[in-house]
Amino acid sequence: MSDVEKAALRARALAARAQGGDQDALGRHLIAALAPHGGKVLSGYWPMRDEADPRPAMEAHDGPVCLPVVPGKAVPLVFRQWNGEALVPGSFGTSHPPDSQPVLRPQVLIVPLAGFDRQGNRIGYGGGYYDRTLQLLRETGNVTAIGLAFAVQELPEIPAEPFDEVLDLIVTDRGVIHPLR
Repeated sequence: MSDVEKAALRARALAARAQGGDQDALGRHLIAALAPHGGKVLSGYWPMRDEADPRPAMEAHDGPVCLPVVPGKAVPLVFRQWNGEALVPGSFGTSHPPDSQPVLRPQVLIVPLAGFDRQGNRIGYGGGYYDRTLQLLRETGNVTAIGLAFAVQELPEIPAEPFDEVLDLIVTDRGVIHPLR
């Protein structure tokens, strides 16, 4: 898929995301999807702009929680433990725990996205950070990647490239989607 085609898909999904969805239902579905993962290290994210908000489920999680840190361009993410303390500004408008917090290896990741399809493909924001990170984590152990989005962000098809990492589950405000693979 060309960069122009990918940018068009991203723009379409982000325009749909701006319509929003039922945040309360989204939170309930995510809490239920995370219930079998109690005790595991969970990576969430701090929402930006109009992203689906994982924070209620992160707060309800029975286990350690961490947030991603963008350590540089074109490298995997690093995850620092988060216990509710104030966050510091990061790259690309992100917020993350301070460097004094320990680095953790997540076993379950709530993955932000611009758009998704029923096959578990996602389109992100163009940096490839989650693809690099999921590849590395999957090479070194079991990990579950849960995409979080409003149902309006669904696209009919996202052409997958060899480096794209698929989602294990997608949680929306309309329910949980088990990718068709």
